[in-house]
Amino acid sequence: MKFFHALFVILIISCQTDNYTKTTIDYKSKTKGSFNYLPTSTTGQVVNHDYYSLSYNEAYENSEWVAYSLSPEQLSRQQIERPYFVRDPKVTTRSAHYKNYYPNGYEKGHLVPAADMRFNVDAFDDTFYTSNVSPMDHDFNSGIWNNLEKQVRYWTKRYGKLYIVTGGILQPGLERIGYEKVAVPDYFYKIVLDYKKNKKPRMIGFVIPHKKSQENLQKYIVAVDSIEKLTGIDFFPALPDSLENKLEAGKHPELWKFVHFENWQNH
Repeated sequence: MKFFHALFVILIISCQTDNYTKTTIDYKSKTKGSFNYLPTSTTGQVVNHDYYSLSYNEAYENSEWVAYSLSPEQLSRQQIERPYFVRDPKVTTRSAHYKNYYPNGYEKGHLVPAADMRFNVDAFDDTFYTSNVSPMDHDFNSGIWNNLEKQVRYWTKRYGKLYIVTGGILQPGLERIGYEKVAVPDYFYKIVLDYKKNKKPRMIGFVIPHKKSQENLQKYIVAVDSIEKLTGIDFFPALPDSLENKLEAGKHPELWKFVHFENWQNH
């Protein structure tokens, strides 16, 4: 009940401060297909990297969303040397410096997981831009958040190409860290879309409190409509309206095969 009460409070705040400028941007990456799945941007600052895109919110020094597609052939276990975190050269307002994270007790938590981009050194390195991280508690980042990322990779192997959108819920009153006042989201969301020609599409959304949790992922499934209300973002504007409304209105956990991960602290 506390979780849903908190969501209701955030929804009220979001509605009161809803002065968004929505901009739809074409996706121009090496993974581009026939479907433009990019969300709208409340800031107009959309950055296209080769394998993912993002919308940066300078006021919070966070990306309000990152979006990418993931296919089974992209999944790889090859080990690539981790680079240093660096500012994103494509963010015109400059993404936050990694030094903001010290010594505040938060990790640089990936939004696009580095593990999803091991198929290519350049793709892997691009996940270490500071525009692709948010401050995360260690137990959250290496626990339930890591399990959700592994769950998406499992779904990719099982169902084929998926479209993924991830971010922190940015709203007034968040904790700030570092000299650039980087916001620490109280909740993080992830949306997964399975959309293929001649196959019935499906969608699932999660909103997870930013804290350690031993709960099953199913507890945090929400209708994508509710995430749109919390963020002011239209996540799949390129879908036909009738289909978009249907997919975003429900939860539909029965359409997805869940796997329970025992090692909560294992990356």
